Amino acid sequence: MSENNLRVTLIQSNLYWEDVEANLQSFEEKIEAAEETDIILLPEMFSTGFSMKAESLAEEMSGRTVQWMVEVAVEKNVVLCGSAIIKSKNKFYNRLLWVQPDGNIWIYDKHHLFSIGEENNHYAPGTKKLIVDYKGWKICPLVCYDLRFPVWSRNTQNYNLLIYVANWPEKRNHAWKSLLVARAIENQSYVVGLNRVGEDGSKIYHSGDSSVIDMKGEILFQQSDIEVVQTVTLSKSALDNYRKEFPVLNDRDEFEFKM
Repeated sequence: MSENNLRVTLIQSNLYWEDVEANLQSFEEKIEAAEETDIILLPEMFSTGFSMKAESLAEEMSGRTVQWMVEVAVEKNVVLCGSAIIKSKNKFYNRLLWVQPDGNIWIYDKHHLFSIGEENNHYAPGTKKLIVDYKGWKICPLVCYDLRFPVWSRNTQNYNLLIYVANWPEKRNHAWKSLLVARAIENQSYVVGLNRVGEDGSKIYHSGDSSVIDMKGEILFQQSDIEVVQTVTLSKSALDNYRKEFPVLNDRDEFEFKM
């Protein structure tokens, strides 16, 4: 495989409502079935579902979910990435965990909390984006509702891959699919959106629609309604060549982001 390529595996799955052990076992089985890859993506709050019971479900960074992620990442020699309910310094976060094959962990706390669903009443917002350097790629992982806010997602740091892990309802899937394409085009970046499927404990249905979009906005992969484990190979040389041929990012606006 070319050193310019990056293999990303999307695990689009139903979730067991507020049942950590059942979800970890389910994902362990799906990971076993995955082909050789570099990065495995899990949905938002993959170990519980999108629950507002932060006080009863939150784990410390030393807890079961994080330790499981480390064990899997090291054993399979992959990056494992998804979000979970984490307690830190007496606050609760919808925390994206980027766990590397060497066991090192990078974190991103979801910045845009879904106030319509009262997420902001139970979780604290993050204040910093995360850019990870991995295998020659610069990667920006974000969470669900962040997708609706283009300033936060803006490619000011020359990332090559933008990731969203989500619990995005089927009734708004047109926005999901449209905005993933928009983010790819405006940022001249690959975009991967990994969503769950099935009905959650709040009777909200999710159609998945997990997608891989290239820097031109063209869909490389998209799947609705069923569980799937899909690996897509991304070409960095294709991205670099396109940016040289059509250097839109050279004309991007400069701005200062205020919290």
